[in-house]
Amino acid sequence: MDTEIRIERVLPATIARVYDAWTRSELLARWYCPNLQLALKVDADVREGGAYVVEMGPHVARGTYLEVEPPNRLVFSWKWDGTDDAPTRVEVELTEVPEGTRMRLSHTGFATAEDAANHRMGWDPELDRLAGLLSVPQPDPAADRG
Repeated sequence: MDTEIRIERVLPATIARVYDAWTRSELLARWYCPNLQLALKVDADVREGGAYVVEMGPHVARGTYLEVEPPNRLVFSWKWDGTDDAPTRVEVELTEVPEGTRMRLSHTGFATAEDAANHRMGWDPELDRLAGLLSVPQPDPAADRG
């Protein structure tokens, strides 16, 4: 069994909007939890060496931003509070494509295939919610100037 997660999706939005969804706390708080029943709070200091905390009801994950290269790349550590597990590593790479933005996510460093599979079950609904958030049309600022 595999101890790494690799997911690729094309999202219906500009690279800037996708990057914002990954780096702005108020946007992360709209999609970054697999369980809609849990209260979600995100605090993110998006800069190399900056920290983040994600509270999903009673579950808390935290880490440090290791690489921040707007709008193409974001790398951060991931660790659940209350476990002795070593931190894992999440890499998000964004590339503009004709249909929007190709997102390649890899989450590596799991001790077991079971742990990787459990995290995969979390990423899938989260990324569905991200795609839904990004599919909502944004107002055109030029049209608002009348």
